[in-house]
Amino acid sequence: MVTMDMESDALVALRAASAGAAVVREMYGASLARYEKGGGDFATAADLAAEEAVLDVLRAARPEDAVTGEESGATGAAGAGRRWLVDPLCGTLNYAVGTMLVAVNVALRDASSGIVAAASADPFSGEVFWTDGAGAWVRGADGRDARLIPSAGSRLVDLNLDPPFPHAPGFRAVELMAAPEFVAGFRPRVVSSTVAVAWVAAGRRAAYLTDGGPGLRLDSVHFAAGIALCEAAGCVVTGIDGLPVDEGAGGLVVAADRETHGVLLGLAQGQR
Repeated sequence: MVTMDMESDALVALRAASAGAAVVREMYGASLARYEKGGGDFATAADLAAEEAVLDVLRAARPEDAVTGEESGATGAAGAGRRWLVDPLCGTLNYAVGTMLVAVNVALRDASSGIVAAASADPFSGEVFWTDGAGAWVRGADGRDARLIPSAGSRLVDLNLDPPFPHAPGFRAVELMAAPEFVAGFRPRVVSSTVAVAWVAAGRRAAYLTDGGPGLRLDSVHFAAGIALCEAAGCVVTGIDGLPVDEGAGGLVVAADRETHGVLLGLAQGQR
């Protein structure tokens, strides 16, 4: 097991994500109130309770830091040097219909250094994928840590097909699934939760693709943790234009190795 100073940001992220995951797990299967957010999106009582559990950990451990929660919004100074990004239940629709495919994401963005600590918890496997910005590990339900080692060996590629599609008609993930070049080398999967991003870092998926607008890493409570995990594990991470996710037109291509990334990036750009 990796041991760290109790004050480390990585451990705070891990504990916060674990606290949220415990709430998500406990409330699973209950009849939950829904809170409409517009555009077909909604939160459940579990989203709200899990976010509060995460925030309780962050407030106690890092009371001076700013926080942006998906459900509670931003607190702290707008230009804060340290800001926690919290997605308490990524995969709300999955969860609401009884599908155990969700994640609890917590990341710390430093204004000068980028994402310096992050954790993505799977409430139902009991695993927490985490990084201190230098290395990446998965902590199992038994409390043991194993280093994340990406691998493209499975040839499985997860595609996020949820709208909106800001790069359509130039790029459509659903059309990528049917491209002969894609089918020849990969097997598509469809996952509506960012737990799939952590799976790339863990070697369980060859790659993950999603559409999306610019600023995906800096602004997104959904993706910051997963991107940090993958970068620390040695994956190749860009937007769908091949530029760093902070700089380009948006979207996300995360691959276990450079060869896989190059093939998928070429296919994505070939649509444009």
